[in-house]
Amino acid sequence: MPALTVGFDLDMTLVDSRPGIAATFRALTARTGVPVDADLAVSRLGPPLRTELAHWFPPAQLESAVHEYRELYPAYAITPTVPMPGAREAIEAIRARGGRVLVVTAKMGRLARLHLDHLGLAVDELAGDLFAEQKATALREHDATHYVGDHVADMVAAAAAGVPGIGVATGPCSRAELGAAGAEVVLGELTEFPAALDGMIQLALEQ
Repeated sequence: MPALTVGFDLDMTLVDSRPGIAATFRALTARTGVPVDADLAVSRLGPPLRTELAHWFPPAQLESAVHEYRELYPAYAITPTVPMPGAREAIEAIRARGGRVLVVTAKMGRLARLHLDHLGLAVDELAGDLFAEQKATALREHDATHYVGDHVADMVAAAAAGVPGIGVATGPCSRAELGAAGAEVVLGELTEFPAALDGMIQLALEQ
């Protein structure tokens, strides 16, 4: 088998960033005067920021809104964010098996790094500002053997990279949706990851 390198999505896979992202959207509303339903926005995390902001801002204001949001993000989004249940243990399980940890996210890399550093989640590589098939480029570049995510687009990324997708139903997508998108395994939460990883490794060895 190739050396173990497991990629993870960030929002709602490794970290629960909903409180911080909601606070950032509310700060954006206060700054711009454009109402954003923060609770609705955080219920559908996964796609790039521009996709969400396009629901609230006219095209002529969209790039400015993206800039304003990212300017506000460090002050509002980092401290309220917490690890998802099992996130630390999942990383430790990979390390214990001699593997490497990769984060591939739609979030800008410098903002993702703030989350990882604040929470003490040590990863070997980080690739940001990528979504769906775009993530496959980073997965291939870093020789990922698996990709874990909460969104159907993450399963698309895994398939495009030619690696098993591991769905975790802690975000906006259901178990059924993740399975239909091609997940080889679907977990209820990351606490189930170490056992699932062992099962996948054993199955690969037997083939």
